[in-house]
Amino acid sequence: MKVKLITRFSLFFATLLLSYNAFAFDSGALGIVQATDLPPEARQTIALIRQGGPFPYEKDGSVFGNYEKILPQQRRGYYREYTVKTPRTRNRGARRIITGGEKNRPHEYYYTADHYRSFKRVIE
Repeated sequence: MKVKLITRFSLFFATLLLSYNAFAFDSGALGIVQATDLPPEARQTIALIRQGGPFPYEKDGSVFGNYEKILPQQRRGYYREYTVKTPRTRNRGARRIITGGEKNRPHEYYYTADHYRSFKRVIE
C-alpha cells in the first residue's frame, strides 16, 4: 500500500514538472519579428498608434511597468501598452503591442501574443 502511494505520488509529481516545463519553455524570451509577419490585427494596432488613435480599449496607451523585466530596463513611463484585438474573444485577450519612447512618438515596438511571457521586437 505504501509503495503504491509513493509510486503514484512520484508519477503525479513528474507529470506536474513536465507540464510546467512545457508551458514555461518560451517564458522570458525576447525575439525579433518583421512587421509584415505580424497578425493583421497587430499591424492595425501599430497604425492606430502612429496616427494617435482613437483606440478601442480604455487601457490602451497606459504605462507598461515591465515588471517581468524581459524588455530592456528603462525609466517608468518609457513603455506603453496597447491591446491587439483577438478574434472570437469577449475580453481584451492576451495580445499586446508595447511601445518604447515618447508617448506620442514611440521609436520601438514589441509584440506579445502570450500576455507578457515573451516579446518580439518589431522591425520594419
